[in-house]
Amino acid sequence: MLTSMNKTFRLVCVIAVLLLACALVFTGCSSKTDAKGDAKQADDKKDDAKKDDAKKEAGGEEKEAPTPVTVEAAVRGAVDRVVISDAVLYPVNQANVTPKISAPVKRVLVNRGDHVRAGQLIAELETGDLAAAAEESKHQYEQTQSAYQTVTGATVGEDKGKAEADVRSAQQTLDAARKIYDSRAALQKEGALALRPVDEARATMMQAQIQLETAQRHLLALSNVSQRESIKGAEAQMNAAKAHYETAMVQQSYGQIRSPINGVISDRSVYAGELAAPGTPLVSIVDISQLVARANVPVKDASLIKVGRPARIAGPEGDLAGKVTVVSPTVDPNTTTVEVWVQIPNPGEKLKPGGTVRVNIIAETIQNTIVVPATAILNSDDGGQKVMVIDKDSVAHERKINLGVRQGARVQVISGLQEGDQVATSGGLGLEDKAKVSIQQPKAEDDDDEDAK
Repeated sequence: MLTSMNKTFRLVCVIAVLLLACALVFTGCSSKTDAKGDAKQADDKKDDAKKDDAKKEAGGEEKEAPTPVTVEAAVRGAVDRVVISDAVLYPVNQANVTPKISAPVKRVLVNRGDHVRAGQLIAELETGDLAAAAEESKHQYEQTQSAYQTVTGATVGEDKGKAEADVRSAQQTLDAARKIYDSRAALQKEGALALRPVDEARATMMQAQIQLETAQRHLLALSNVSQRESIKGAEAQMNAAKAHYETAMVQQSYGQIRSPINGVISDRSVYAGELAAPGTPLVSIVDISQLVARANVPVKDASLIKVGRPARIAGPEGDLAGKVTVVSPTVDPNTTTVEVWVQIPNPGEKLKPGGTVRVNIIAETIQNTIVVPATAILNSDDGGQKVMVIDKDSVAHERKINLGVRQGARVQVISGLQEGDQVATSGGLGLEDKAKVSIQQPKAEDDDDEDAK
């Protein structure tokens, strides 16, 4: 028993000695590692101190590197004052085709979406009764034509011939009576004949004179009044019958409904057998070969726009060129804007009426002005605008400017720059006045594409 306890005690002591030895070894290794780290930090500090001393010996602190910038010259050119507004598209022409008579629909020859030409037959109405009325009017007209020919060629001619014969007969009678009177007057003067036969011959001659004058007045009246009025009356009856016949023909023609314009059928509201009524559209036609964009423009901008100015509208396959056709002379009191119409072509009829588009109207073109890229414009600390002008020594100078018209990526500079001044287009933001810069070449588009890849 005592021997077993001694063995156990000896084993515990051996284990304790081994653990103590391991602890001493670990502590020694850690101390060596810390000592090495402290030595390295001390060496780094010495190196930094040597570098600082070298800088001080070289003449002071290290200089700041120049700021890289890209530049572009201010140029003299033209810039457009563009008025931009949203607009709604309308057809250039449209028509609601309505009948002029009330009649049943015989047939409709078009459907929605069909293209039609001006004058093309698009529908027919039942017009049997109107055709009969037109035929009756035709016969009445022919009857009055015959009556007119009779008056002008027979009746009036016969009356005038009889009157002329009466005048000739009265003239002959007067001539005979005058001869008798002259003969008897000569004999009475010679004393060979009594006075009474001479007086009787004078009376006969006077009576023949009166008959001649009566016949002449009748012929004159027949020529100047009766004949003219008879012909006029017959002609009036003929013209009235003609007008009635033409009216009946026109009424019958109303049964054929034709398109008044070139365009596309946008609506069809009747079918065969239905009753067409005046004022009720049968079909609606729109001409969308060209469209009108109606924009509401502020009064200030509208005052710059004139009829005929060019404009552009974004289409499904690129911008479409148009022109201003209408500038309303009045202001809409509800919106305090002026309505401006821009007419554009519609190739392929891809734009549809009722759609909205963005209109760019070139109100005026400013010539011979200073223009710079919009990327060169910076906000100044005092609230205005500025650019950084780079001189020939690659030194940046802050320059205050006044801006005018902006057109896309170009801006008009009213004052503050001269033609040829090099302005920073990138790298100028945050650049101090009189800072040193290095001019870089702008990246080509191919380089940008490769970077994107």
